[in-house]
Amino acid sequence: MTSFFNCGGALPRILAAAAIGMACLPAQAAGGVADWPDKPVRLVVPYSPGGTTDYAARQVAQKLSEATGKTFIVDNKTGASGTIATQEVVRSAPDGSTFLVTDTTYAMLPLQFAKLPWDYRNDLIHVGEIIETPLVLLVPEKSPFTTMEQLVAYARAHPGRLNYGSGGQASSTHLAAEMFKSAAGISLTHIPYRGAGAALADVMAGQIDVLITAAPTAIPPVQGGRVRALAVSGDARLATLPDVPTFAQAGLPSYQVLNWFGLAAPKGTPPAIVDKMNRLVSQVMGDPAMRENMARQGARHRSMTVGEFGGYVREQIVLWADVGERVGIKPE
Repeated sequence: MTSFFNCGGALPRILAAAAIGMACLPAQAAGGVADWPDKPVRLVVPYSPGGTTDYAARQVAQKLSEATGKTFIVDNKTGASGTIATQEVVRSAPDGSTFLVTDTTYAMLPLQFAKLPWDYRNDLIHVGEIIETPLVLLVPEKSPFTTMEQLVAYARAHPGRLNYGSGGQASSTHLAAEMFKSAAGISLTHIPYRGAGAALADVMAGQIDVLITAAPTAIPPVQGGRVRALAVSGDARLATLPDVPTFAQAGLPSYQVLNWFGLAAPKGTPPAIVDKMNRLVSQVMGDPAMRENMARQGARHRSMTVGEFGGYVREQIVLWADVGERVGIKPE
């Protein structure tokens, strides 16, 4: 461990050695925070490359590396709705070398699994938000619906005839669509996929009628003319999709769902390291150039303390548990 003092080597006087040894204690007690990170830091992503969670991780990893001159790497560990990656991080050394990239789906895991292989509420420290994104209501490019009002009117007149895709049972895309159904008072048939990417491919191919997904995932195919966007969540239109109304503007003011993406550390990680990571993320994601880049992707960063972000995640767990109960989801 690097220190501000040279504590090694023989000294001619015992008292001098003791004094210098005592002077070394504060630096050691601080857990080497001044030097952290002193080795590469892994940001473990629970999903395959290409999705919004992976995108958020790579953005923040690059900027953290630039800001600190140290190495931050993204490590994709897929499988079991993110539980494989989460369990690996939970079991990692709590020394600031490993963080989990979490997202909205983390708050939904109790809806998928009756028992998780870690203490869901206590084995992770929620460090801070990377980005949050609005959701976009998508239909195939050749869909007969050009507005959300038309879609809702048809679905009300023909219950269950239209379907919607999702990334799987109790995933963020599933429950976001269920909240849309509830807000609009309509019935749609659920078609679960093994990942939101597969669902997006099928809405582009015209195989499914509706998909609600995060803006960074939705914007490229919308701009490429491969799908049509009917509405975006949040309180304002996206600068990159200026012609697409918000859900409120389209007639559903109660639909205010956002996706969030953040970092979590294993329980026992020194608070000083957790706080330093929180400040670094706020610094790099709050940079004006980064904010502008995020806005083009339909994303933004909210700076929160460790305590504030932890409270927000707990609120999200309660919110989605209520949605799951209303929908009738039974964990397996």
